[in-house]
Amino acid sequence: MPKILLYITAKVIWQFLFWNTDYHENRAHVHVGKRSTEHLCKIWLEPNVELADKGDLTDAQAKEVVEIARQYCAKLLSQWNHFKQGETIRIIKINKNK
Repeated sequence: MPKILLYITAKVIWQFLFWNTDYHENRAHVHVGKRSTEHLCKIWLEPNVELADKGDLTDAQAKEVVEIARQYCAKLLSQWNHFKQGETIRIIKINKNK
């Protein structure tokens, strides 16, 4: 399960990732959680960024990560395309803690 984006804040580090089984899905999406999250949130990236499943996140957390996904949608879609083509993915780190 490749991590594709780490969004670091003073309170939490959000991990955006793909599951290896996502390779077989056609609709671009990401899974999001923090280290202690067991059931990750799923966010569709196309045709619009929208919540598919909030997983173990609270409503406020789900809203926060959907907004992050909207903000970085182009980068996430680029990562999705690299993933689908079997190319190497480099983790994008966004540090909002500074």
